[in-house]
Amino acid sequence: MTNKKILITAGPTYEKIDPVRFIGNFSSGKMGYAIAEELANKGASVVLISGPTALKINHPNIEKVDVVTAKEMYDASIQNFSKCDGGIMTAAVADFTPQNPVDKKVKRGKENYSIELTPTKDIAASLGKLKTASQFLVGFALETNDEEFNANLKLKKKNLDFIVLNSLNDKGAGFQHDTNKISIISSNAAPKEFELKQKSEVAKDIVNELIDFCEK
Repeated sequence: MTNKKILITAGPTYEKIDPVRFIGNFSSGKMGYAIAEELANKGASVVLISGPTALKINHPNIEKVDVVTAKEMYDASIQNFSKCDGGIMTAAVADFTPQNPVDKKVKRGKENYSIELTPTKDIAASLGKLKTASQFLVGFALETNDEEFNANLKLKKKNLDFIVLNSLNDKGAGFQHDTNKISIISSNAAPKEFELKQKSEVAKDIVNELIDFCEK
């Protein structure tokens, strides 16, 4: 991957409700960081756009851009994608964000408290529209039902070259784990299924798939 510059999104986003509360998810960022490290070890220059996570990066080939919200991740992705050979979208970006976050802490009351949510921008779909013939785009799908069907929908809708599917129904896969179990789905080949592995090893499988794609 020498002379390649690759954008990676990783981790969760936090969507502010008030100064002390947010809507988030359980993503640790481990998968995205492992892929960034593997690509950097293969000689690539990596722009890692990371949501809030405790993980650290020390590789000199990795430029880390810290963001918090879905909007910040969207803006950073749009800003950097045109300078890259492609992108890998591993982040668990919030699908919705509070429409009217407040500046003061909301106090407990006797009545129910409602929050109106508005959709966030779909980063992968937006980059899919900007993608040129010389760029690649890889997506991730974390599903709980109709996994392969939903992954294929995302593959086509977002103009992805391939998509990495993992299911919360697989023990040891998904958020917070050091392991993952994936399938790689593309539009012109049968799905490739992999056994449960350490995320560092899963990253190697994904990068090898990307290398094969780029050499075609």
